[in-house]
Amino acid sequence: MAARRVGGGCWQRALWLGRRCRLPSGQESYRSSSSSPALGKTVDNPQVTQEEIVLPRRKTWDKLAVLQTLASTVNRDPTAAHYMFQDDPFLMPRNSVTSRLYSLSKESGRNAAKYIIKSFPQYFDKTFAEPNVPCLMPETLTPRTEGVSEEALRERIHLRMVKESVDMFDQLLQAGTPVSLETTNSLLDLLCFYGDGEPTPEKEQEEKEGLEEPEVNASEQKAPKRQFQRGSQSSGPRWRENNHAERIFKIMPERNAHSYCSMIRGMVKHGAYSKAYDMYIDLLNERHKADVHTFNALIRAVPYLRERFVERWELAKDFLTHMAQQKVQPTLLTFNSVLKSLRRCGGVGRTMSLLVLKEMEALDIEPSLASYDHLLSVYYKGVDGQSSDIISEVLNEVEKRSFTAQDPDDACFSQALLIFLETKKCKFQCWELCCVLLHWLLCGSRTFFLSRSKFFSLLCMMEQIEVVLKWYKEMSSSLFYPTPKNILDFLQALDAANQLEVIPSVWEDVKQLGFNRRQDLLEEILSLMSRDQHPSEIQLAFAKCAEEIKAVHEPAGQGQVPLEWTGSALGHVVVLFSRVGRTQDAWKLMECFQKINRIPTDKVMDEFLNCAKQTNCPDEAIKMVKLAASLGLLSSQRLKSRTEEEFELSETQKKALESIRCDGDSSDSDSDS
Repeated sequence: MAARRVGGGCWQRALWLGRRCRLPSGQESYRSSSSSPALGKTVDNPQVTQEEIVLPRRKTWDKLAVLQTLASTVNRDPTAAHYMFQDDPFLMPRNSVTSRLYSLSKESGRNAAKYIIKSFPQYFDKTFAEPNVPCLMPETLTPRTEGVSEEALRERIHLRMVKESVDMFDQLLQAGTPVSLETTNSLLDLLCFYGDGEPTPEKEQEEKEGLEEPEVNASEQKAPKRQFQRGSQSSGPRWRENNHAERIFKIMPERNAHSYCSMIRGMVKHGAYSKAYDMYIDLLNERHKADVHTFNALIRAVPYLRERFVERWELAKDFLTHMAQQKVQPTLLTFNSVLKSLRRCGGVGRTMSLLVLKEMEALDIEPSLASYDHLLSVYYKGVDGQSSDIISEVLNEVEKRSFTAQDPDDACFSQALLIFLETKKCKFQCWELCCVLLHWLLCGSRTFFLSRSKFFSLLCMMEQIEVVLKWYKEMSSSLFYPTPKNILDFLQALDAANQLEVIPSVWEDVKQLGFNRRQDLLEEILSLMSRDQHPSEIQLAFAKCAEEIKAVHEPAGQGQVPLEWTGSALGHVVVLFSRVGRTQDAWKLMECFQKINRIPTDKVMDEFLNCAKQTNCPDEAIKMVKLAASLGLLSSQRLKSRTEEEFELSETQKKALESIRCDGDSSDSDSDS
């Protein structure tokens, strides 16, 4: 506390001195002195050392500095759901299904609100927010310029009103009003970007899905080019014949390089690859130069323009040569486009991809995550992965750097990791590389690169149980919802580390996640709990879990069908009940073996007999011997002998036990005769 007071006093004194140092120019700076409040004047103290105060330079803070500072003072609550669900506690998701349902519902409501505001803007013309934050308010989507003019056309283009912009352009032409080349090019940009249709959230999602290119196998495809191109256009908006963009381009009295580049990029974006290539030839014939974005689009279209792998690579090299001739400087996106095209070039891609990276290094262009994503896909997608050291080299390079988003495909790097993990040769078999991958994910909080489900499965297989438990506690039900496979992997990790006492808490999570009717999970949990003998406290917790699992197999109410007992599950529950002395509950389940036409194992019957002996229930032991005899088990004679030796039986019980005819008795009598 004393140190805090001293520090606080120094801080206050520094502020006070700083205020006294702000003197007009030409005046002397304040010097250390002692003051007498009673006399109201300052008395110089010759013993105090005079110090020169140096004011720090002004620091320009980032706009998010205050928010980042506040965020650093608050830790994430591992027990809380995602922030998007915290508005309504009733809608807290319990598993991945409800999480997806609630998040999609919330996004659907947000889109519905945007649609209402866009359709009826006249009802939302008042602002009640104080203070008013424009970026948080609905966008103004109503044009304010009336009449038919080029200014009104530019405003509608700015508001992305596709149909209204085309209508306005046609009206200007009909009225004989010339439209400037700049405005016409802006209209072409709008039409080519949205594919001659209105911008809607659904269409934007279709565009994203349509731009995802399917991969090919290692063997060369010899199908005709037209069939291949038509198959690649099965999803997303497509380029229509003689659409508004083509019509306006044809009637333009003057065209510049911007006009051609807009058309080429729009055709590539919407799947008209052959038309885009023909438009590029026209651009060259008109002696125009393409920009770097147009070349990037053409390079991405290479797999759809040529049939054979070698021809694709040659065409990509031609585009790069044209860039050098036209003095267009390649960028990171240019080389990423080349690597993306090499993903569809089979063995040629694996040969040339490393040369592309060397060329990037020669031009001082650092690869992005998308570059490594394409490289890993070239080597591990659809092949047996002959060069398994590529993943190690990539992770070593990525670990040395920090990345910022530079390419839309940077977010796909996690998919490349999944491709590596799912490759036949590398599927959790290359132990050293998996260790490198896990170490890289854990360093620097890079777990977001891999899907949390895959990451947790990898963690369960390779890390110590303390690390697994730590991540399970921090991620479960807050960062991700475990899948049934994650639970099975977690149970196997607990079994390998001999930490089976954690199973009751895992069972609580299984119930919350809605997996309590998954037969494979129930079998695995019961098998682990009943395999070995544990201390009484743990056995009581196991028996409680077994009681809840037993309830799942019994009718609970209308409309809920109970699970069917399996012989193994029934035996495991009998063993767990027997180890805690619940003889009557165990016997009720023993009777179910005959009902479901299953046979109990010797371990199940021995455990039940031990329980009957511990609780001094000879009647249940005799019933069990009778059950074994009725099922024709060879162990019935052994159980009968144990019951006679280990239990104190009354005369009535002895007669009842002797009346049971076992298979061993019949075989002995037959041999005597």
